[in-house]
Amino acid sequence: MKVRADFAETVYVTPETWRWQPSPESGVERVMLDRVGEEVAVATSFVRYAEHSKFLPHKHDLGEEFIVLEGEFGDEHGRYPPLSYVRNPPGTAHAPFSDPGCLIFVKLRQFSLGDSRQFVERIVDEPVEVGWQTSQLHTHEGELVESISCAGELEVELPTTEFIRELLVLSGRIEWQGQVFDRLGWIRLAPESVAVFKTLEPSLVFTKTRPLFTD
Repeated sequence: MKVRADFAETVYVTPETWRWQPSPESGVERVMLDRVGEEVAVATSFVRYAEHSKFLPHKHDLGEEFIVLEGEFGDEHGRYPPLSYVRNPPGTAHAPFSDPGCLIFVKLRQFSLGDSRQFVERIVDEPVEVGWQTSQLHTHEGELVESISCAGELEVELPTTEFIRELLVLSGRIEWQGQVFDRLGWIRLAPESVAVFKTLEPSLVFTKTRPLFTD
C-alpha cells in the first residue's frame, strides 16, 4: 500500500478531508497521512481509540513515536494525557489501551537503529506575546523534533533543510501558501522547501525534520 509515498512532493491534509479506516483491532480506527507498506509499514497516521478499546501487545522493530491529542492513551508503562510526546525506539513493545478513548498522531518505523532513547515529554503550551519560541523535544542523526509557540499575526520562517519537514498544528490557526490550517492540519514539505507560514492567531505547532525512511 502506498499513500502520499512520493516524498519528493509537498503534500498536506486537513481534518475536513479525513477518511477513517478500520485497523485490525475493534474500536481502533485511523486516517492514513502517508504510508509505504501494508500492516507493517513506514507510516504517519491519526489513530482514534474508542472508549475501553485496546490493541494487542506488539513490538516496534523500527520504532514508534506519537503525540496524544485528545483523551488519554495508556499502556503498561503509564498513562498519557494530551500533549504527551512519546518515543518508543526499535525493539520496544507494549499493549496499548484507552479507557476514556483518545486521538493520537503516530509515526511508525522512522527511527535510525542507533536511536535508543525511550522517553515521554510533555509539550509545553504556553502562549507568547511577541514572536515565537521553539522547544526542542528530540534530536538524533539529522532528525530534529520541536514545538513552536507562536504569537498571532506574524510570519515564521524556519531554516531550509535537506530533509523532509512536517508541520502539525496543535492549536490555533496558520496560513501556508494561501491555505488556512486549523488545529490538526498537517503539512509535509519536500526536502529543500522554504518553510514560511503566517499565524492568524496564537498557535502551537509541532515540527519535525527527518531523513527519508521507506523500508
